[in-house]
Amino acid sequence: MIKTYEGTYEGKGHKIGIIMSRFNDFIGNQLLEGAVTELHRQGVNEADITIIKVPGAFEIPGTLSLVLKQNRFQGIVCLGVLIRGNTPHFEYISSAVTNGIGQCTIESKIPVTYGILTTDTVEQAIERAGTKAGNKGADAARTLVEMINLYKKLEG
Repeated sequence: MIKTYEGTYEGKGHKIGIIMSRFNDFIGNQLLEGAVTELHRQGVNEADITIIKVPGAFEIPGTLSLVLKQNRFQGIVCLGVLIRGNTPHFEYISSAVTNGIGQCTIESKIPVTYGILTTDTVEQAIERAGTKAGNKGADAARTLVEMINLYKKLEG
């Protein structure tokens, strides 16, 4: 018989960390609202959610690394908004942030989800923060709850 492991969307009792960039927070706050609303939908209590705000997306991986060492949470959502400008700065920052979060995720014993928008325009970011393309903060939170439960099953 084939064994299949899959997470569920039951968040009750999970302690969740959210690391969020304040840069472009007029959109980032919509991601945060979507993530918190989704966590509540999944049964996570308000008292079990901790929000850590950093100045910009570049500071997310270092903060994530530090928080992971503290073993305070069962999962962490990373939220931020990077919008392309007219210089190569966007490429450097988005690459560093993505690689940094990815490296932390590989080394972590808990799930970490990626809710960083990397868009060409403000309009695209707005679409992904709650209009036409849904809310990527909510998506990252939903995925986190599923992955926490999957990790539990895989650990036995």
